[in-house]
Amino acid sequence: MTHTPASGGPAAGPYLAVPWSDWIGEHTEALIGIPLRIALIVVVLLAVRAVAKRAITRVVQRVLEPGGAEPERVRLRRPGRGATVLHRDRGRARQRREQRARTIGSVLSSAMTIVLFMLGVAMVLDQVGIALGPLLASAGVVGLAIGFGAQSLVADYLSGLLIMIEDQYGVGDSVDLGEAVGEVEHVGLRLTHVRDLNGGLWHIRNGEIMRVRNDSQEWARAVLDVTVGYEADLDTVYRVLEEAGRTLREDPDFEDLLLEDVAVWGVQSLDAEGVVVRVAVRTVPLQQWGVTRELRRRVKEALDAADIEIPFARNVWVRGESPEPDAGGTRR
Repeated sequence: MTHTPASGGPAAGPYLAVPWSDWIGEHTEALIGIPLRIALIVVVLLAVRAVAKRAITRVVQRVLEPGGAEPERVRLRRPGRGATVLHRDRGRARQRREQRARTIGSVLSSAMTIVLFMLGVAMVLDQVGIALGPLLASAGVVGLAIGFGAQSLVADYLSGLLIMIEDQYGVGDSVDLGEAVGEVEHVGLRLTHVRDLNGGLWHIRNGEIMRVRNDSQEWARAVLDVTVGYEADLDTVYRVLEEAGRTLREDPDFEDLLLEDVAVWGVQSLDAEGVVVRVAVRTVPLQQWGVTRELRRRVKEALDAADIEIPFARNVWVRGESPEPDAGGTRR
């Protein structure tokens, strides 16, 4: 006796239809579990990125806000002396601080985004069952090739980041970078722009900067070498130079530019023209040249008033020799 399957039941024959409930049950992990885990990974990484960017932004804003700005006069205590003025250019200092804060914040934000993106891609690939070993090996080979070809570019960016973090120099500083000597106009991650005395703009790769002389940080020194005749009394010369320095120190136009009293260091050398006496004083950064010019003027007036000769170069003839006449018959 043959039984015919009821309507709606499994189809006859060797191939039996699998109920939808059984198929969904077998593929629940692939249909629901994996997408949910991927979505959770994306949400968590986006939340971490938002929190990190907010923290970076708050740090940058704290640096840039007026309350965090440097005061108009930044003071430094030295042994045996009171507070002394170091910086007065508040606008330049703020511009320099803003550039450093924004650049470093941008670099940190970009680096954090790249790291989170790579981490997210790796976690998603792991969820879908793709082996990461071969991909990481291939990425390592490609990264090594790119890094070898662009090593100078990488060195420029790393050097630029270290320059900003260490605050080696900034916009408005007077620096000596080798051939490029002048005022810094821009500091980037790859290039530094320096305007020289003649107005030329130098573009220097940060990776090529081997040493930096910064004349704008903390304090500077005005140094003046004064030459007097051998017949001059050095004690009198010292007293005249100290008096000239004292008048400069008491001048209202220069009292905020000098960080200490003008000091006579003593005899620097014995030259053919005379005795060289060195005078020096610490000054506010970038003001040493103006102070030196004014000190030179006052020293000249003081030496003239004290009737102390400032010698000049003379032609010295060796005994027994006479100057040779030139083509016109004039001896030289």
